[in-house]
Amino acid sequence: MKKYNFLFAIGLILVAGLLIYVSGTGIRKEQKKSTGSRDAHSEKSLHSGASSSDISESQVNKATEETPLVEIQSDKQQLIGVKLTEAAFKPLSKTIRTVGRVESDERKITTVNLKVEGWIEKLYADYSGKYVKKGDLIADIYSPELLSAQLEFVNLLKWKDEKSGQRIQRNIEFNWGDRYGTTAQMTTLDIDAVMRVARQKLMLWEIPDDLIKKLEETKEPIKTLTVRSPVDGYIFQKPVVKGTRVAPGDKIVDVVDLSSVWIIADIFEPDLPLVKVGQKAKITLSYFPDKTFIAQIDFIYPFISEETRSAKVRFSVPNRQMLLKPQMFTTVEIAVDMGKRLAIPDSAVLDSGKRQLVYVDKGDGYFEPRVITTGLRADSMVEVLRGLKAGERIASSAAFLIDSEAKLRGIIQE
Repeated sequence: MKKYNFLFAIGLILVAGLLIYVSGTGIRKEQKKSTGSRDAHSEKSLHSGASSSDISESQVNKATEETPLVEIQSDKQQLIGVKLTEAAFKPLSKTIRTVGRVESDERKITTVNLKVEGWIEKLYADYSGKYVKKGDLIADIYSPELLSAQLEFVNLLKWKDEKSGQRIQRNIEFNWGDRYGTTAQMTTLDIDAVMRVARQKLMLWEIPDDLIKKLEETKEPIKTLTVRSPVDGYIFQKPVVKGTRVAPGDKIVDVVDLSSVWIIADIFEPDLPLVKVGQKAKITLSYFPDKTFIAQIDFIYPFISEETRSAKVRFSVPNRQMLLKPQMFTTVEIAVDMGKRLAIPDSAVLDSGKRQLVYVDKGDGYFEPRVITTGLRADSMVEVLRGLKAGERIASSAAFLIDSEAKLRGIIQE
């Protein structure tokens, strides 16, 4: 009995030891498994993190390479009034409108003056604006110098009559007729040679032939020289009055022919490349609303006004009815055909002074801001030199609202 109890106790001890051993081994295995699982999870996490980093960097690089777009939903586009226009090659024309001023034709202004010194004894052209015809009286001039030349010529005529048929030697002192009173002496054997010199002097002073013939017939000098108008026209400037002393070359009057006049118009710098000699223009006046004058540009002045930054162009216009008077203002319209060019509405271009920007429609409510280079402008249209292709659609209205949205989102910089 005692022996049986002893063996039972030993068996219980062995079973308890076996259970303890098995339990410890399972705990170690579970810990090892748990540790391995954590290591695997950590390793997986590390690999997963590296992969996410690579993907994120790739997306960033891709996003950097792509052009940023502005999203404006379709309902919002209707609300702000966005309109789309296609860039296309179109025939461009422009009408240059400017102000013109009527002026006298400088080629038809004649100055009446003298080549001798004298005084005005009587003035027939006694007010500005008076119309005179060719040959009409302008003034009577008393000139001691001219009277002296006449007396010399008359004396030679008398001397020739007295010594008719004789050939004698004579020393003659004469005046050259210049303003300095230069004199000279000569010895002659023939009176005709001296007379030719005296006659030539009168002719060089522009003494009319009929007056010289009258001297030869009457042999009496004329006290005053009558000055006549050389052309038809109007007294334009009259700086003298009765009794005025005039020196050689001094103006008595200007006579201007207004049968044709000039119209001078100002063309600003941006429009100068479009203007050429020979182009036609329509000229109107507010005084005559039913009258239209068609004229061609016959000259472009080669300088620009510093104050107005404009150049002057000239038109010659017939004026036989005398409707156009100097200093009248006119309206000048020059139609310019610029041919076919790639163009868009100028309202689509946002010009900051440094760049010209448009918003290109990319579809689905997205717009791409794009810098372009513009050229000529023509009646609400602008030429595109670079930055757009034919067929691309751009926002032609409310572009500034799209630009504001892009700036708020930081898509473009100021």
